[in-house]
Amino acid sequence: MNVAVCTLSFRLPENHSLKGKRQIVHSITGRLQNRFHVTAAEVDGQGLWQVCTIGLAYVSNRADHARETIDHAVAFVLESYPDIEILGVQVEVIPALQRD
Repeated sequence: MNVAVCTLSFRLPENHSLKGKRQIVHSITGRLQNRFHVTAAEVDGQGLWQVCTIGLAYVSNRADHARETIDHAVAFVLESYPDIEILGVQVEVIPALQRD
């Protein structure tokens, strides 16, 4: 088992309220969950109305498949939401401990 985790930080320059930010974040996380079957949630910046960090996670029996799924999910966000400004993307694949 391998787990790919990602933090996707971005800025919403045209947003002017927490309500507007929640709508965008809910849209992004919902679409990612439905399309890529990843776990997605806002993990930082909840009180800020123009900055957000979303955490993604995906479990697979192959490390390359887990990484590829997360990479496709990030590319989907970049293509589908051209108005957001990406501040950073960090991806890590964590292998599970092997049992003897």
